[in-house]
Amino acid sequence: MTQVLQTEQAPEAIGPYSQGVDLGNMVLTSGQIPVNPVTGQISPEITAQTRQSLDNVKAVVEAAGLKVNDIVKLTVFVKNMEDFADVNKVYGAFFDEHGVESYPARSCVEVARLPKDVDIEIEAIAVRQA
Repeated sequence: MTQVLQTEQAPEAIGPYSQGVDLGNMVLTSGQIPVNPVTGQISPEITAQTRQSLDNVKAVVEAAGLKVNDIVKLTVFVKNMEDFADVNKVYGAFFDEHGVESYPARSCVEVARLPKDVDIEIEAIAVRQA
């Protein structure tokens, strides 16, 4: 049975979608943009935007009772591929900080525009380990 995920630890959906869904053995997050869920603010810096987007993904995954270690795949959408090195640095540190044994699979795609004109959006798939 599909359960819609909702947490105040991540920004509210800005359209007709949910923050994520729990399918029982798998959790799918919607794309998380770098909106601070407490202040509603967006940092202008790509490094801060990357960290906030990852923190928002983490919050949705945790709302399903899972952890960062359960994330198996991420898709990263960036407005400028020139930011790739900075994104990678923050991304690697985030997963290292959470003691991940091996990094999840990932795709990174440059896009023309993102909601609220942010520079990054990240979505994830997490699997409930048996």
